[in-house]
Amino acid sequence: MAKIQKQLMITSIFSKSKPINFIIVFFITLLAFIVGRIGLPTEEVTTLLVLEEFGLFCVCYASILLVNFIVSKNSLSGKSNYEILLFSLFLFSLTQTTSNINILFSNFFVLLGLRRVISLRSQIQMNKKLFDAAFWFAIAALFYFWAILFFILILVSLALYNDIKVNHWFIPFTGVGAVFVITSAVSIVYYDSFFDTFKSLPEVSFNFNSYNSASYIIAITILLSFGIWSSFYYIKSIKEKKKAFRVSFKSILLSAIIGSAIVVLSPIKDGSEFLFVFAPLAIVIANYIEIIEENWFKETFLAILFILPFALLLL
Repeated sequence: MAKIQKQLMITSIFSKSKPINFIIVFFITLLAFIVGRIGLPTEEVTTLLVLEEFGLFCVCYASILLVNFIVSKNSLSGKSNYEILLFSLFLFSLTQTTSNINILFSNFFVLLGLRRVISLRSQIQMNKKLFDAAFWFAIAALFYFWAILFFILILVSLALYNDIKVNHWFIPFTGVGAVFVITSAVSIVYYDSFFDTFKSLPEVSFNFNSYNSASYIIAITILLSFGIWSSFYYIKSIKEKKKAFRVSFKSILLSAIIGSAIVVLSPIKDGSEFLFVFAPLAIVIANYIEIIEENWFKETFLAILFILPFALLLL
């Protein structure tokens, strides 16, 4: 009986990478996506609308798979799947993050850029990786301007690696420049103007009144509390990592800080801006869950995050 109960625990299911984990996460993401559309302005159901919604869901789920790839490829956690479970639960806790098309695409390109930044660890094909990272971050900024803040990751990573090659510091700017030139060219061809394709502008708002509801307050408070608590242990654990991996772990923490800055600066605070925080926060908390020795505390910690989105549906 005890053995059966142990197998039913959430931590036991996701403590190792298994196909069933991705199926569970798929349905949690699907549920988050469906719930996120409740209350949105209704549209006539057409084939085109169904295809568009299916495409957006694919972007959501692909983002989760991309996070899993980044983590497993760069050994950013153990052989668990906690990060994908947490990412899907975050989406379900703040379902507004599935409704903003621009932010969905922007975050996906940010993750592509983050993947290249983390891969700098190998010190192989540095020129290509630096260009790619800047290129993807610049593409992300076309969809949501403040995503350009992730460009800081490239410069900080170079500094942490003590890179003194001048061309390595110059290449990221060529990546951003390439996106600017291509976008301007497309704008001239289609709109006969240089800047009509630059739809995302550097607007700022510090009005947080839209978060003044029970569901927002509870979700943000729990995610923030768990994130800060886990960060203390995450920072402490970086010193115990192999030297070659330390910059990668620091980059994840910096990504969470940048994502939080985007939430603060976001001109329209409808909850969707929290999506930029989810990936690095999931990795940070996943690392903390893995080092918890008391099984009951580990199970309780994860159970709260698991129950949270379902409880919020009742508010």
